[in-house]
Amino acid sequence: MGAPRGSCFPAASCQGNNMKETHKNGGFGSRFGFVLACVGSAVGMGNIWLFPYRIGQYGGAAFLIPYLLFVCIFGTVGLSAEFAIGRRARTGTLGSYRYCWASRGKGGLGALLGWIPLLGSLGIAIGYSIIVGWILRSLWGSVSGQILTEDAAAYFSAATGPLGSVPWHCMVILIASAILMFGAAKAIEKVNKVLMPTFFILFALLAVRVAMLPGASGGYRFLLVPKWEALLRVDTWVMAMGQAFFSLSITGSGMIVYGTYLSKKEDILHVSVQTAVFDTIAAVLAAFAIMPAVFAFGIEPSSGPPLLFITLPNVFRQIPFGRVFAAFFFLSVAFAGITSLINMFEAVCESWQTRFRIGRKPAVAVCAAVTLLVGLLIEEETKMGAWMDFITILVIPFGALLGAVSIYFVLGPKDIGEELQSGRKAPLPGWFFPLARFLYVPLALIVFILGIVYNGIG
Repeated sequence: MGAPRGSCFPAASCQGNNMKETHKNGGFGSRFGFVLACVGSAVGMGNIWLFPYRIGQYGGAAFLIPYLLFVCIFGTVGLSAEFAIGRRARTGTLGSYRYCWASRGKGGLGALLGWIPLLGSLGIAIGYSIIVGWILRSLWGSVSGQILTEDAAAYFSAATGPLGSVPWHCMVILIASAILMFGAAKAIEKVNKVLMPTFFILFALLAVRVAMLPGASGGYRFLLVPKWEALLRVDTWVMAMGQAFFSLSITGSGMIVYGTYLSKKEDILHVSVQTAVFDTIAAVLAAFAIMPAVFAFGIEPSSGPPLLFITLPNVFRQIPFGRVFAAFFFLSVAFAGITSLINMFEAVCESWQTRFRIGRKPAVAVCAAVTLLVGLLIEEETKMGAWMDFITILVIPFGALLGAVSIYFVLGPKDIGEELQSGRKAPLPGWFFPLARFLYVPLALIVFILGIVYNGIG
């Protein structure tokens, strides 16, 4: 039986089993490269400036129980869904949503709905490029020693005023654009094969150095001593759910485009679990590198930008060879930020390439230009904060919910199940689709609703 009229998307066949093995942008050369690229997308500011504080605030080691539970659910069926639909449709966000809804004869509606998560990727990229610009500025301040000799709050305030960080902002966008303009899947794979191992090594070195500080034990108690009564608080479970959901970069867009470049020989369920494991390791490693240092010098723990740009420079100022360790820290955070930004850009660029039938370089150039122009208007911290709140509280969770519903209910288990089975030796577990349809999808709805109620949970 033929596909419904209007369901085919430019440059992508709608018959999953007859699609070309390789996308026009190429494909990942290995499972290792794919996993590192996905980890690069997932590991971001939430792992570094939010998780360390949240784990201590909501029960220490006890917080890990709900957090790991939600990571298992979202990593297993959430990531798998986005990887699978990207590989099935052999195109990114817009084409994948069209593919899902074409099964109901509403491909045009699907493509229209796909713009919501795609705009979420673009919106988060606009804000992220500003933040990574602050990080590059702090990296330079660490190398020069300026951030350690001046008042850290004043140094940060100078960067976050109107047009306070334009050169660094531009540099971030140029770096991400250059990587993507001269290659897609292969370039992403090569960059992440260097940056993500380096990120883990640098943070491990920092964690070892911090462990030697007198008074670091207070940070370990903050992180590890379980406060079991916290498990009786609703907020603990809400924040654990939000942290897990956003940490894995489930957006209804970004991971779809990486799935587009994944070989049919790979076991999607397996690589999804690997991605979730490495993302969790990154978050825990960040916690062990940051909080013991904060407590060693009797500084009140915080979260968000103040932790990264004010508290930690004050810590490094008091450590022997603090300039070196500050540079290591901001270099590793810059790596995490750039690899995440690359994924956001790629989601947008691939969809524009395919939807408007334009070349790779024009798509990247337009994406970069839009990101910079809008970003310059909201570079001031208060404006950027309001922008990011709108994107992360409303657009991203709604896009993720749209993706979950489109894949598991509109397209349905039969079609997506065939894709998930491709590359697997064993059959999909019998619990997979009940878990996906009747737990994961409702949880995605709950994340969206509670994000509004709590004014952000991730």
